[in-house]
Amino acid sequence: VQLQASGGGLVQAGGSLRLSCTASGRFVTINTMGWYRQAPGKQREAVATITRIGLTTYADFVKGRFTISRDNAKNTVYLQMNSLKPEDTAIYYCNTVMMTTNYWGQGTQVTVSS
Repeated sequence: VQLQASGGGLVQAGGSLRLSCTASGRFVTINTMGWYRQAPGKQREAVATITRIGLTTYADFVKGRFTISRDNAKNTVYLQMNSLKPEDTAIYYCNTVMMTTNYWGQGTQVTVSS
């Protein structure tokens, strides 16, 4: 399974970005997909997850600002990020677990200027 993320960039505080992550490879179905982030000097942390049927979870620090969604036909998960803050600056990674193996995308940089 390969995960290809895109959509990061530089944005001013209060702005918006939309991340995308598409899975490819040999698999039947993808269950839960998620977004994680890692800021410099910090541990990787969960941002949001979504099951195949659309059940979602969010970290408290993004509730009300970020929305995770997916298109099962395209094997793609999205992260709409609104009201961005400088503390959201990090590398964002998409993730899925298949047959007990963790798969990670290559990461996409999100930088929010104040």
